[in-house]
Amino acid sequence: MASWLPLLSLLGLLLGAAPAPPRRAADAQAREAAYPELLGPARFALEMYNRGRAAGTRATLGAVRGRVRRAGQGSLYSLRATLEEPPCNDPTVCQLPVSKKTLLCSFEILDELGKHMLLRRDCGPVDTKVTDDKNETLSSVLPLLNKEPLPQDFSVKMASIFKEFVTTYNRTYESKEETQWRMSVFSNNMMRAQKIQALDRGTAQYGVTKFSDLTEEEFRTIYLNPLLREYRGKNMRLDKSTGDSAPSEWDWRRKGAVTKVKNQGMCGSCWAFSVTGNVEGQWFLKQGALLSLSEQELLDCDKVDKACLGGLPSNAYSAIKTLGGLETEDDYSYRGRMQTCGFSPKKARVYINDSVELSQNEETLAAWLAEKGPISVAINAFGMQFYRHGISHPLRPLCSPWLIDHAVLLVGYGNLPVPVDHSRYWESAEGWEP
Repeated sequence: MASWLPLLSLLGLLLGAAPAPPRRAADAQAREAAYPELLGPARFALEMYNRGRAAGTRATLGAVRGRVRRAGQGSLYSLRATLEEPPCNDPTVCQLPVSKKTLLCSFEILDELGKHMLLRRDCGPVDTKVTDDKNETLSSVLPLLNKEPLPQDFSVKMASIFKEFVTTYNRTYESKEETQWRMSVFSNNMMRAQKIQALDRGTAQYGVTKFSDLTEEEFRTIYLNPLLREYRGKNMRLDKSTGDSAPSEWDWRRKGAVTKVKNQGMCGSCWAFSVTGNVEGQWFLKQGALLSLSEQELLDCDKVDKACLGGLPSNAYSAIKTLGGLETEDDYSYRGRMQTCGFSPKKARVYINDSVELSQNEETLAAWLAEKGPISVAINAFGMQFYRHGISHPLRPLCSPWLIDHAVLLVGYGNLPVPVDHSRYWESAEGWEP
């Protein structure tokens, strides 16, 4: 028995733009785009923003500016646009002050053969409307992007922190220019991490991680899974509720149903780790043996998914059934890149016969987890680039259900400390370590 649902748990707000890398000749294709050319992608972005909203609560499009560059067989649009939110009178829904009616959003839209795909959406409240005056810069009205005056010794301190980072994570760069650029990315990321820290209402700590010298785009491309945004419970039946009430807290790690945290490396294979973790837990509960199973088998032999470029857990479960089971990690070890399928039915140690989708009701989900084992879920992973430890608790409006991009294993839950609030938090096993 396996399970899957989209679970939103981390911050999804753009808090700062990373410095541009050293330009090459191939980057010269990027250009400013005229308003009529941007209108189609902007309207698509607005449609995605309003998706699922009732009439009377949908935002409207304001000023739009942006750039376009060639991307493969299509065009990549990078837009800055203002959205006007209607007044909100429902206190159970309105988490931000009602006076914040104007949002400034950054969108990235890929247009391939006339088909649009939203790659990124980051919105923040602004106090001033943006007009179409060509002399006005959009970034000047977004408080979260305004840099406060830095202390005179900032560069010296940051250089020291960066040097320690390079030593700790054994970083080497090809040239002096790349080293300087990576340090500028690192400095910018430290400021972004501080802003995420200031907005978080839980006990989470954000700061230096092994991803701190990567731009947001690099982190997203190398480690995350954009295919999860297209997931809508395809080909999976909805499982019935257990009917029982959920215990106040639960942790399958303490009960021996979870293997140690594995490292997915520089590969967007989180979908495979999430699925094998789920199957490991189910096998333990049914057979009493905890086996570490092979993610590499799924990367090599699941021909529907895209290995390090991402995949869907629903496809992975089907692949396990079709192949005839999973080998262990010892027999089919992880390489972090796609290879020729080497699965041997004779070495299969674990089998599954079905997979199901679960309710998104958190009480129902908690009861199911406590009774039936760890669950494969997907999250919005923006803040995880700088996450170190603790309970992440962003403002609800900052957790976008349309930007889920990382699969993890849900292993338990508890309750937030009283100084924060009494809502439940979820515990997961990740595919990497900070």
